[in-house]
Amino acid sequence: MIRIPTPINLIIGLSLFTLLSGHANAYQLIVNEETRPDPWVINGCEIKPKTQCPGVDLRHADLKKANLAGAELSGANLARADLRHANLRGANLVGANLEGANLEIAFLQGSQAQGATFQGANLKHARVSGADWRKANLRAANLEKVWASKANFAGASLINADLQETKFYNANLAKADFTGSKQKYAIFQDAVMDGCTGCPLNWQTNDPIWEFENRVKAKRQE
Repeated sequence: MIRIPTPINLIIGLSLFTLLSGHANAYQLIVNEETRPDPWVINGCEIKPKTQCPGVDLRHADLKKANLAGAELSGANLARADLRHANLRGANLVGANLEGANLEIAFLQGSQAQGATFQGANLKHARVSGADWRKANLRAANLEKVWASKANFAGASLINADLQETKFYNANLAKADFTGSKQKYAIFQDAVMDGCTGCPLNWQTNDPIWEFENRVKAKRQE
């Protein structure tokens, strides 16, 4: 049998196609397939900036890319709602239930969420700069790569939360609980840690926590 060599251009072309296809699948854009009604109303709440919907039931609601800037949602039930890319800048979420909600790449700058529940929520890449989330429940939540500069987490529970690469510049972490949280590559520059449990109190004066962990692992392998 005579083997016909595959042209090098074809090999390169197929390789590039495979690479680009994989890349596209990894970073799919969020597109709302359904047409949003006008007005957009869910359970009596009009989805729009500065809407007034305290205590509204929005469980499991599809709110991708919703503009709820400045919305009054105190005490609202948003458990497992899809809020990816949603605009919640300056929104009032005090006492709201966002357990298991998907807030990936959501914009929450300046939001008020004192005492709110984000347990098990996905906040990866979210923006919460200047937010007031005192005593919020963020247990087992994913805050990987969250930008939380000047945010107030005083008294908040971040037990077993994923805080890898999270930016806590000038954040208030006083009396917060970070027990069991993942803190690899997190930044705590100028953060207030008075009375914080599990915070890397020596973050700015000693080795970063991930370097300490690497040394411990190396020691175990000796």
